[in-house]
Amino acid sequence: MALAQPAHLTKHIPLLSYSFLSAAFHLTQRADGVHNGTALWLGGQILAHYLAQYHTRFKSAHTPPRAIELGSGIGLTALALSSLGWDVLATDVEHVVNAVLEKNIKTNLTALSPDSGKIEIRELDWMVLPESWNWDNPSSVTSPPSDYTEGQPGPQLQPPFDLIITADTVYEVGLVVPLLRTLHALSVSSHSLSQRYPFVLLCIERRDPALLDHLLSEARNTWNFSADRVPGPKLVKCIEKGGLNWERGEWDGIEIWRLRLGK
Repeated sequence: MALAQPAHLTKHIPLLSYSFLSAAFHLTQRADGVHNGTALWLGGQILAHYLAQYHTRFKSAHTPPRAIELGSGIGLTALALSSLGWDVLATDVEHVVNAVLEKNIKTNLTALSPDSGKIEIRELDWMVLPESWNWDNPSSVTSPPSDYTEGQPGPQLQPPFDLIITADTVYEVGLVVPLLRTLHALSVSSHSLSQRYPFVLLCIERRDPALLDHLLSEARNTWNFSADRVPGPKLVKCIEKGGLNWERGEWDGIEIWRLRLGK
């Protein structure tokens, strides 16, 4: 299988063959303009390779460790983290789940080794306030209880999580507060006397510097997150160790930020 190319070079390909370490994923994407989340984006690729090198730093007491991804899109980063031994809850809005995410996760389960973690898929719409969430709904955290049968077995992956990840999910100012509110609620629900607040890995392309600066300012000053950028040289090493052989200019605008609730 050929080495993965940067996402902006493959938007026209409806079925991607994507190699990640020893795994080979086949990912359907739709770059039809209906929703940004139905195609592969560069941040998800970079985050996957960062996790390949550093995922063990974010584990806590759970065996296997468990993570939740916001805006899973076509599922690459969730599959990558699962292949590294994590249980992953992959979430997105209903359209993305139905269009690409659920199919891609189910199609690629056979590509995962026996040592991989499990993956569950659920809708999680950031526009729904956390007080209306329902973790017992097996198909959606943010749909009303009437959308599923009461009493049926609930999902296994729910808070507390060891890690929260999201990539390429903020591209307009109206998403800043919903994302940070969701990250805050997930962090609080994952905190206990025996477990610190989980790390949040936010991967974003600096297309709009003012938007990113606003996001980070809100995270620190309104929602009480610390925020530290992963140094660029670390990302360079992740790309090199992943065997991608990309030119720096292909991904130079990508940044990964480590957020954590509490100063």
